[in-house]
Amino acid sequence: MRSFIFILIVVGTFSNTKAQVNEPKQNTEYIDRSVYGLGFSAGAASGFGLSFRHHLPGDFSYQIVAGVIKADNKTLYNVGGELQYDFVRGGTARFFGDGALGYFYKGRSSNELEAPFRVGLGIGGELRKLDPFYIAGELLFTFFNDGTILPLPQISAHYYFN
Repeated sequence: MRSFIFILIVVGTFSNTKAQVNEPKQNTEYIDRSVYGLGFSAGAASGFGLSFRHHLPGDFSYQIVAGVIKADNKTLYNVGGELQYDFVRGGTARFFGDGALGYFYKGRSSNELEAPFRVGLGIGGELRKLDPFYIAGELLFTFFNDGTILPLPQISAHYYFN
């Protein structure tokens, strides 16, 4: 009974308090046309290699990544993609939610990887370094098809054009 009364007092006391923090105004830019980007991307969820990004009119964009390396008679390749949703977008930066999917291959005649399929879910940010070059970083919870789940980073750099 004492704990119930204590909870009522705490809830009653703090329910009438007001926050002392003012939320900053966010200048959101609306993209009313398609914007395209070419560059490089590296990550455990969507892959490494050449990257194509397409910002659709509005808040969504997608990215396609593919890369191949052949060394020591072994071939390594991957193909993947991302779907991004902008939470905040300004003239020089954006903050977004991200979902990624990728397939990875390593071997001579068969895939030697135990977990070639990956799915990632997380957040990312992109900054303009030299117009029209942008650098992005992401942190995705990456699910491997063998049951492993790891929070892993991804990076990319893109040149944007209309």
